[in-house]
Amino acid sequence: MNAPSLARRTQRIRTLALSAGLMIGMAAAAIGPQLVHASTAVKASKSVIKGAAQPVEKPIQLAAATPEQLFAQERVLTGAYNCEFGQHIVVQRNEANPGYVDLTLGKQKWLMKPVLSATGATRLEDVRGQALLVQILTKSMVLDTKTGKRLVDACVHEVQRKAEADLAAQPARASLFDAPR
Repeated sequence: MNAPSLARRTQRIRTLALSAGLMIGMAAAAIGPQLVHASTAVKASKSVIKGAAQPVEKPIQLAAATPEQLFAQERVLTGAYNCEFGQHIVVQRNEANPGYVDLTLGKQKWLMKPVLSATGATRLEDVRGQALLVQILTKSMVLDTKTGKRLVDACVHEVQRKAEADLAAQPARASLFDAPR
């Protein structure tokens, strides 16, 4: 074989290999999400089978509450919160574990550890690392720490509702972006 025909043949092989790779990639992208969804559905359906054993959660050894944690617990707003889309959460002190708080959202329940942040927000961190409740002046939200998504947002306690009304009643302050007078 001479050099020009060898170069053309190599070029054709490269073109075919790239085309085949693109086709396989496109097929995998089109079918891949369906396969993932199908495997999730199979796992979910197996857990719904009647009489199937429910996973047993291992008890967690909780550390004794630190003075900072006890102080943070005093700042936690306990009681019922009204959230967006008609959802509700309930935050209560955990009687069995001083310094810890129970958070309930629907049928889900978490044992939370209060933590003060440098910003002044109160954080309630799930001891199992599954959820996080953030309380700021005018609202609270519950996050799923595994996926990074909000479970529920715009949760408002009665104290937060009052703070929101107080802020709305104050006159507007000058902003850096306001036009000079």
